[in-house]
Amino acid sequence: MPQPGTNHFIELAFQIGPDLHELCIGLLAGEGIDSFLEEDHQLLAYLPETQWTEEKEESLRSMLQERLGTLPAYTATLIADRNWNADWEATLQPIEISDKLLIVQQSNDITPKPGQIVIQINPKMSFGTGYHATTRLMLRQMEHLDLKEKKIMDIGTGTGVLAIAARKLGNNRPILAFDNNSWAAENAVENIAENQADEITVALLDAEEDLVVNLKEGYDLILANINKNVIDRILPVIRKYAPSAPVLLSGILVYDEPWLNKLLKRLGYTAEKTIYEDEWLSSFIKPL
Repeated sequence: MPQPGTNHFIELAFQIGPDLHELCIGLLAGEGIDSFLEEDHQLLAYLPETQWTEEKEESLRSMLQERLGTLPAYTATLIADRNWNADWEATLQPIEISDKLLIVQQSNDITPKPGQIVIQINPKMSFGTGYHATTRLMLRQMEHLDLKEKKIMDIGTGTGVLAIAARKLGNNRPILAFDNNSWAAENAVENIAENQADEITVALLDAEEDLVVNLKEGYDLILANINKNVIDRILPVIRKYAPSAPVLLSGILVYDEPWLNKLLKRLGYTAEKTIYEDEWLSSFIKPL
């Protein structure tokens, strides 16, 4: 669904069944669309009206035709700004990531399992609620990492859920969490405060333009739950300016695993552990 604010949005309604939702979300996310609503027989995707151009539409049509073998029927409708956040919050339910991690909405009253860590998230349309497989994969990977003494960078933080989880899983070093959307950065600050997660710096930065100067500060672990196109551009930069830092990746479709393996080989990384859910993967990679 659209992000809250004062802008109007274009709603793209794709007439596809649930079996294609995850794949299409991944493909559209690669084109810079990151707000979605899944319904029984259609997928709704939203982007700001200002981004909907003839060139954008033609790019989406060509990409979907190539990757799916056919172009799904769709309509494009102008949607006036509204209280998207209230609509979204009404649909939220607790998400059990594992026996160790549980994500709940701030207003939700739920009793966790013994020893289960609770992360309270009020998403305000930011990506990273735990409702998407890519976030769940990242969190499940993080459960098995030694995070305690790691200085962490969280690229594309969204709700801040990964940075918060790192702190609750025992991390005691400074964390830089950044996003290129002001609404996401503001939401991350709120969620971090709600979870009383100290020493997490939230910044409004671009994953590509601002990466080098921040990598030079020195990090022991990079978290990047983004998309294939951005990973393709920033991973070489990470390898150059943080040559010894492992990276935990997600936002990659299983169909793109051969591409990822080639990229890792070219850059001198090895995949220590890769896990899967639905049509997504998460890979924990280390420099050779």
